[in-house]
Amino acid sequence: MSLAASPDVPSHFQTFLALDYGTQRTGVAVGNRLLRTATPRATIKAAQAQARLTAVEALVREWQPDALVVGVPFHPDGASHDNTLRAKKFARQLRSRLKLPVFEVDERYSTTEALAQGAADADAGAACVILEQFLRSLP
Repeated sequence: MSLAASPDVPSHFQTFLALDYGTQRTGVAVGNRLLRTATPRATIKAAQAQARLTAVEALVREWQPDALVVGVPFHPDGASHDNTLRAKKFARQLRSRLKLPVFEVDERYSTTEALAQGAADADAGAACVILEQFLRSLP
């Protein structure tokens, strides 16, 4: 599932876990539909795909989200690049492994915005930006 103007998200989906995928670090945030805000969590520091997926599984057990939100990077002009494909693959792996809905969100400039907002951890801050953008798009 990818984010268009307004994603078709069942209204009973209330809690979301957002991930700002990176090959070395993956930012994490949790948030809910009611408040439409996100809270940063500890960034996953894992260079191996298996370790990253295991860390996400632990977060899913802890937070019990209704769905996941994965930031997908693009060039400023909207073109795909290597990390676009990696983030989409990560989203597919999460869908398959966790059996949860996974929404993909265009995350252009999320790190820049997080830093401008004073985020202490750019990756977790970017995950917050991604999740809040997603939450604002919900009806």
